[in-house]
Amino acid sequence: MTSLLEIDLYLKLIIVGDSGVGKTNILTRFTKNVFNHENKTTIGVEFASKVIKIQDHILKLQIWDTAGQERFKSLTVAYYKGSRGAIIVFDVTKRESFENVINWLNDIKKNGDKETIIILVGNKNDMEEREVSFEEAKSFSERYSNAF
Repeated sequence: MTSLLEIDLYLKLIIVGDSGVGKTNILTRFTKNVFNHENKTTIGVEFASKVIKIQDHILKLQIWDTAGQERFKSLTVAYYKGSRGAIIVFDVTKRESFENVINWLNDIKKNGDKETIIILVGNKNDMEEREVSFEEAKSFSERYSNAF
C-alpha cells in the first residue's frame, strides 16, 4: 500500500453525462477492474480513488461519479469545483445523450475551474445499434477543443 508521503500529486476528476450512459461502469472498471451488468442508478455522487504511476511520479486520482438525472444537478455541480479533469460520457446507442453533451460542457465551464481539462468519451461501443458515429463525435470534440 502506498503511504501518503510517497504520493506526488492528488488530482480530483469528475465523470458527468446523462443517466444510464455507463459512468459508474467506467469508474469501477478503471478503479477495480470490475464490470457489472446490473448497475443501479447513482443517487447524488459516488467516489472512488486510484493510485497510478506515470514515469517517476505517483498520482492519487480522486474520481467523483455524478448522477445524470436532472433532479440531482443542483447537488452534483458543487463537485465541479476543484476538479482538474472532467470526463463527459455519452452512449453511442442513444443520440439524445450525445446531444446533451453540450449541456454538460456548458455546466463544467460555468461551475468548474477554468483550468479543468475536459475529455469526451463515447461509451457502449460494443453495441451494434449505433446512433452516433465515431466521426461525428470526433468532429464535435475538435470543434470544442476537447480531447476525444
